[in-house]
Amino acid sequence: MENPQIPDYSDSNFWDKVKNFALKAGGEVIEKALQLYYAAQRPETPKWAKTVIFGALAYFISPVDAIPDVIPVAGFSDDLGALAAAIALVAMYITDDVKVQAREKWLTWFGKKD
Repeated sequence: MENPQIPDYSDSNFWDKVKNFALKAGGEVIEKALQLYYAAQRPETPKWAKTVIFGALAYFISPVDAIPDVIPVAGFSDDLGALAAAIALVAMYITDDVKVQAREKWLTWFGKKD
């Protein structure tokens, strides 16, 4: 899903970033990104919430951010902060179905979740 309001976001860029950095970013970052992604796919999610979501996901996939992703451990902390802030704003649209979708995709990459 392309979003004309957020020029740096595209589904293909999102999936490329997730695929290439899943293990380095860690499970928590990826799970939050997936929850936001699947919430944005729902037609019931209002436009304002999708704008927040796509903004956070655009920051996540952007090669330029406050803490470069290539820095071990700390590199994804700013991404996690942006994703967590977006989740706090749109939490009501992250339904149980969205959480299940995100968890299922997460499990395909990381295996059993404790």
